[in-house]
Amino acid sequence: MIKVIIKHRSANEILDIVHELRAQGLVQGTDFDFAYNKAQYDNFSYEPAVEQHTVFSFHTEKYATLFALRYT
Repeated sequence: MIKVIIKHRSANEILDIVHELRAQGLVQGTDFDFAYNKAQYDNFSYEPAVEQHTVFSFHTEKYATLFALRYT
């Protein structure tokens, strides 16, 4: 499984990307999966302890490469 991480995109932008992938004929759960992770803050600073990011996992290297070239 090949993972591609996208940082600093809102949940709406990520869902738009997922809809584009589905429109291209990719099947979620078969060709790709994704996990949206919102920023996590500690109680000590204004900077996030974990930055907002989304992990896309692809089962085929071809799809991962094309995705990475387009969205990162």
